[in-house]
Amino acid sequence: MTIQPDELMQLVVDAAEDKKAMDVTALNLRGISLIADYFVICHGNSETQVQAIATEIKKRSEERGARIRGLEGMDTARWVLVDLGDVVVHVFHRDDREYYNIERLWSDAKVVERV
Repeated sequence: MTIQPDELMQLVVDAAEDKKAMDVTALNLRGISLIADYFVICHGNSETQVQAIATEIKKRSEERGARIRGLEGMDTARWVLVDLGDVVVHVFHRDDREYYNIERLWSDAKVVERV
Protein backbone atom coordinates (compact mmCIF):
# COMPACT_ATOMS: atom_id res chain seq x y z
CA MET A 1 0.00 0.00 0.00
CA THR A 2 1.47 3.31 -1.06
CA ILE A 3 0.45 6.55 0.51
CA GLN A 4 -0.30 9.46 -1.83
CA PRO A 5 1.82 12.62 -1.57
CA ASP A 6 -1.10 14.80 -0.40
CA GLU A 7 -1.98 12.31 2.32
CA LEU A 8 1.65 11.92 3.37
CA MET A 9 2.08 15.69 3.61
CA GLN A 10 -1.00 15.91 5.84
CA LEU A 11 0.24 13.03 8.01
CA VAL A 12 3.58 14.82 8.46
CA VAL A 13 1.89 18.11 9.37
CA ASP A 14 -0.36 16.37 11.91
CA ALA A 15 2.58 14.49 13.47
CA ALA A 16 4.59 17.71 13.79
CA GLU A 17 1.67 19.58 15.33
CA ASP A 18 1.05 16.75 17.80
CA LYS A 19 4.62 17.29 19.09
CA LYS A 20 3.94 21.03 19.39
CA ALA A 21 6.08 22.06 16.41
CA MET A 22 6.00 25.77 15.82
CA ASP A 23 5.05 27.59 12.60
CA VAL A 24 4.34 24.45 10.54
CA THR A 25 4.37 25.38 6.85
CA ALA A 26 3.75 23.13 3.85
CA LEU A 27 4.97 24.32 0.46
CA ASN A 28 3.59 22.86 -2.76
CA LEU A 29 6.58 22.40 -5.09
CA ARG A 30 4.71 20.76 -7.96
CA GLY A 31 5.74 22.38 -11.21
CA ILE A 32 8.56 24.25 -9.46
CA SER A 33 11.00 21.52 -8.51
CA LEU A 34 11.71 17.90 -9.32
CA ILE A 35 13.07 17.34 -5.79
CA ALA A 36 9.69 16.67 -4.17
CA ASP A 37 6.00 17.50 -4.35
CA TYR A 38 6.01 19.12 -0.89
CA PHE A 39 8.38 20.62 1.64
CA VAL A 40 7.13 20.71 5.20
CA ILE A 41 9.03 23.17 7.37
CA CYS A 42 8.68 23.62 11.12
CA HIS A 43 10.76 24.24 14.21
CA GLY A 44 11.13 23.29 17.83
CA ASN A 45 12.42 25.36 20.70
CA SER A 46 15.07 22.88 21.89
CA GLU A 47 17.19 20.04 20.53
CA THR A 48 15.03 17.58 22.46
CA GLN A 49 11.84 18.90 20.85
CA VAL A 50 13.41 18.86 17.37
CA GLN A 51 14.33 15.19 17.86
CA ALA A 52 10.84 14.37 19.20
CA ILE A 53 9.17 16.00 16.18
CA ALA A 54 11.40 14.17 13.68
CA THR A 55 10.98 10.85 15.50
CA GLU A 56 7.18 11.16 15.47
CA ILE A 57 7.15 12.01 11.76
CA LYS A 58 9.37 8.99 11.02
CA LYS A 59 7.25 6.66 13.16
CA ARG A 60 3.90 7.67 11.66
CA SER A 61 5.23 7.64 8.11
CA GLU A 62 6.62 4.13 8.50
CA GLU A 63 3.34 2.95 10.07
CA ARG A 64 1.54 4.11 6.89
CA GLY A 65 4.02 2.35 4.62
CA ALA A 66 6.11 5.33 3.55
CA ARG A 67 9.77 4.62 2.94
CA ILE A 68 12.28 6.81 4.74
CA ARG A 69 14.86 7.59 2.07
CA GLY A 70 17.06 9.62 4.36
CA LEU A 71 17.25 11.01 7.87
CA GLU A 72 20.00 13.47 8.68
CA GLY A 73 20.82 15.78 11.55
CA MET A 74 19.37 13.87 14.51
CA ASP A 75 22.69 13.89 16.37
CA THR A 76 22.93 17.69 16.60
CA ALA A 77 19.17 18.37 16.24
CA ARG A 78 19.69 21.83 14.78
CA TRP A 79 18.30 21.00 11.33
CA VAL A 80 16.83 17.54 10.83
CA LEU A 81 15.95 16.52 7.30
CA VAL A 82 13.49 13.66 6.76
CA ASP A 83 13.35 12.58 3.12
CA LEU A 84 10.13 10.71 2.36
CA GLY A 85 10.49 10.97 -1.41
CA ASP A 86 7.50 13.05 -2.47
CA VAL A 87 7.59 14.93 0.85
CA VAL A 88 10.77 16.38 2.33
CA VAL A 89 10.57 17.57 5.93
CA HIS A 90 12.82 20.20 7.49
CA VAL A 91 12.66 20.32 11.29
CA PHE A 92 14.74 23.22 12.54
CA HIS A 93 15.82 24.52 15.89
CA ARG A 94 14.19 27.94 16.19
CA ASP A 95 17.45 29.91 15.82
CA ASP A 96 18.57 27.94 12.76
CA ARG A 97 15.23 28.34 11.01
CA GLU A 98 15.51 32.10 11.25
CA TYR A 99 19.09 31.98 9.98
CA TYR A 100 18.52 29.71 6.94
CA ASN A 101 15.04 31.02 6.07
CA ILE A 102 14.43 28.40 3.38
CA GLU A 103 10.88 29.60 2.84
CA ARG A 104 12.44 32.64 1.18
CA LEU A 105 14.51 30.40 -1.11
CA TRP A 106 11.33 28.64 -2.25
CA SER A 107 9.18 31.77 -2.44
CA ASP A 108 7.76 30.66 -5.82
CA ALA A 109 6.04 27.73 -4.10
CA LYS A 110 2.49 28.08 -2.88
CA VAL A 111 1.81 27.64 0.81
CA VAL A 112 -0.70 24.82 1.26
CA GLU A 113 -3.88 26.17 2.77
CA ARG A 114 -5.59 23.89 5.24
CA VAL A 115 -9.27 23.84 6.03
